[in-house]
Amino acid sequence: MREAILRALEAIEAEHSVRVLYACEAGSRAWGFASPDSDYDVRFVYVHELDWYLRVRPGRDSLSRMLPGDLDLAGWELRKALSLFAGSNATLFEHLGSDIVYRDERNFAARLRELLPSFFDPIAAGHHYVGLASRIHGEHLQGGHVILKKLFYVLRPLAAFRWIELHGTMAPTRFDAVLRGIDLGTDRIGQVTELRRRKVALSEAGAVPLDPAIHAWIGEWLERSRAAARSLPRRGGDLAALDRLLAELVRG
Repeated sequence: MREAILRALEAIEAEHSVRVLYACEAGSRAWGFASPDSDYDVRFVYVHELDWYLRVRPGRDSLSRMLPGDLDLAGWELRKALSLFAGSNATLFEHLGSDIVYRDERNFAARLRELLPSFFDPIAAGHHYVGLASRIHGEHLQGGHVILKKLFYVLRPLAAFRWIELHGTMAPTRFDAVLRGIDLGTDRIGQVTELRRRKVALSEAGAVPLDPAIHAWIGEWLERSRAAARSLPRRGGDLAALDRLLAELVRG
């Protein structure tokens, strides 16, 4: 798949006259709980030639392609990506923390990671994670059975939010790394670890009965997180650093 992904990125570059600066795996493979039939979710940042930026009207700022073999590619144009970075976009920050990297030109990821602490806004990221957990909980965790994929789509953002509460920094992308840095306790860690073991053995649509005690615990955790999100601090970085990076990379 790695070779197929690299060929797909090269095809996108040729078709759209862009350069892919960074490409990584996202989703369950990057989080560390992929099922045997999980998609490959490749996310990338690309830059156009200089003339593309010298227009009165801005052009399209994203690209996507679905390919056989459950290969899903989606990318942001550099200026859009840096704007999202300036707004403390947790999804982009997760991409930069992925340990499955397919392309990294001009030391792009490391340069943004260096700036991340000054741009990370706890309240923006915290509300993102609590909102995500709330939505999936309301849509998928209300019956006696649960698709394990959806259960982890609630557990992961709750754990990331707890990391932010405790450390005031962006949570690691891998779920197991987040768990090691929060205060769940041995029993809860054991329960989540067992659920993860079952999840990676099942298909994406694999469902199991949901233990009422675990369901209640997740609901309580969600309510505590909603309350705590209101008191997180706000921070913001210096846009001049991102402007300089944009100019440098567009000029080549």
